[in-house]
Amino acid sequence: MSLLVHQIGPACTIQDQGRSGYLDQGLSRSGAADQLALHEGAALLGQSPDCAALEMAGMGGTFEATHAVSIALTGAPMQASIDGVPIVWNASFSVEAGQKLTIGAANQGNYGYLHVGGGFEVPLFLGSRSAHLTANVGRAVQAGDRLPVGPYSGNTGMKLRPDDRFSGGTLRVLASFQTPLFDLETLDRFTETAFRRGARANRMGMQLENDGEGFAAKGQLNILSDVITPGDIQMTGTGNPFILLPECQTTGGYPRIATVLPCDLPRAAQTPAGGQIKFTFVFMDEAVALHATYLSDLSRLRARVEPLVRDPHDIPDLLSYQLISGMISGTE
Repeated sequence: MSLLVHQIGPACTIQDQGRSGYLDQGLSRSGAADQLALHEGAALLGQSPDCAALEMAGMGGTFEATHAVSIALTGAPMQASIDGVPIVWNASFSVEAGQKLTIGAANQGNYGYLHVGGGFEVPLFLGSRSAHLTANVGRAVQAGDRLPVGPYSGNTGMKLRPDDRFSGGTLRVLASFQTPLFDLETLDRFTETAFRRGARANRMGMQLENDGEGFAAKGQLNILSDVITPGDIQMTGTGNPFILLPECQTTGGYPRIATVLPCDLPRAAQTPAGGQIKFTFVFMDEAVALHATYLSDLSRLRARVEPLVRDPHDIPDLLSYQLISGMISGTE
């Protein structure tokens, strides 16, 4: 089974939870920019969150099912339809052989996700199916591709209330090893500033802008490069914060003022250009508790899934459905 790609937006890639354990070899994790969206799709289809999905950066495409396939749509809401009939986001559907699924531009956020029952079974590389374009691992999906689909025996027609994370907001951060290099006045100004996500952004990171002066650390020109991970907030030479994302480099020498908690990284990645972001520091014990709650919430996503009630106006073959069952007496 496969999904035939007729049209596709730029920078759309297959992503799963990424590959870990290779930082010492210069390869960062990659994986979905919005990990929560992976778990939401898995819950809608009743399958493992390890299954690979198609990550669509701002724009989807047109896809044809070569065989009957089950799909789910999560992440940044996009316009979508099956054979021209609109379908809702954050829900699962059946697409019959020959039917075309069309996904347009994002209405909010940045990254939308197309999941299939059984997951996309592109080749594994170092334990993951994730493309990592900056490391030349895999490539972007192109028109004419046939994306192989794994075996699946679950149900569709389900919906899930989405988490509101597509317009910016407050990100919780931990102090990093280099936070003490920033004086107290600078740190206070950092948490009081309302930043905007700039136009410079990709899967490596996203630059933030503000109306005031930049943020500098003492002795920042003498900092030695050391390990960095997604969520680290680097201060560039201009004093602009840069939040690092899944395809970030593995080492760096720019001073890092803080690190975004993993549970808030989906909100960071989904903040659209111009969206406002603020930061608030938390202590380690609070961060551990927040992360534990986040993992617990992920494990309970499947319990939050509920049947999708279709609008009769959206059912073109309504008369073929059995709308009334049973018999009653006309005199009762």
